[in-house]
Parts: sequence; structure tokens; C-alpha cells
Amino acid sequence: MSTIETKLAELGVTLPDAPAPAANYVPFVQSGNLVHVSGQISNGPDGLIKGRLGDTMSVEDGAKAAKTCAIALLAQLKAACGGDIDRLVRVVKLNAFVASAPDFHDQPKVVNGASDFLVEALGDIGRHARSAVGVAALPLGVAVEIDAVFEIA
Repeated sequence: MSTIETKLAELGVTLPDAPAPAANYVPFVQSGNLVHVSGQISNGPDGLIKGRLGDTMSVEDGAKAAKTCAIALLAQLKAACGGDIDRLVRVVKLNAFVASAPDFHDQPKVVNGASDFLVEALGDIGRHARSAVGVAALPLGVAVEIDAVFEIA
């Protein structure tokens, strides 16, 4: 088991198989030493995590949804690295989209669910730049979608 996967296991996380694309796009593109991973939607053991923050979901539930996106991002990264996720040099950037009611302004707190998890699991190489954007709706009614850029060796 890789070093990163050992740390994930200590946190009770096993990377799933990388989700297949839901439309006409690829799950990731490598350009040089950067891997751009397509948006991963909130999806847990019981299926899609749907809702709208500030309406049908709490910040805490939104943060849990964001964490599932981060786990899916790592699963895609592992696939991009041919199964060797220890090729990860650092998380460069997250772009996060949060389905939000018009008066909801805590998107950063929701996205902390992904950011905090990545730092806990990866240490300093998990620290990243990011955007946290509120949107009216996301595909399939999910609460959160996050794409990412990773640097690999």
C-alpha cells in the first residue's frame, strides 16, 4: 500500500475506483507535470448527496459532501498516475461549486470540508489555492462539485 493510501486508511478512507465520466469529457488531462481532474460531484455510500446550502442542507452536511468530492478527486488522481498516487507532489488548486440559496454566503465553510481533509490526509502537500463559488444549481441536483489541479512527479 502506498504511503498516501496508508495515511488515508488511518483516517478510515479507502479510495474508490475512479468514477466514469457522466458525459462527453475525459476524467483527467495531464499536461506536463500537472494533472487537471474534471469536476467530481458529491456522492457518498448511499448515492448522490443532493441539496442546496442555506435551503435544504446545513453547512456541516455541505462540508461532508465536499469531502466526498475530495476523495473522488484523489481516486481520479490515482488513476491518472497509473495507480501510483505517491507520485503526487502537491495539490495546486481546487475550484469548488456549491449549490446555494440566494442569501447563503458560507461557501468557504462548505469547501473547508474538502480542504481540511486534503491537508489532514496529505500534510503540507495538500495545501492549495482555491475558489469557492455559490451557484443556483449543479448537475443531477448535487450539493457540491469540485475540480482540481495536481502536480505530479
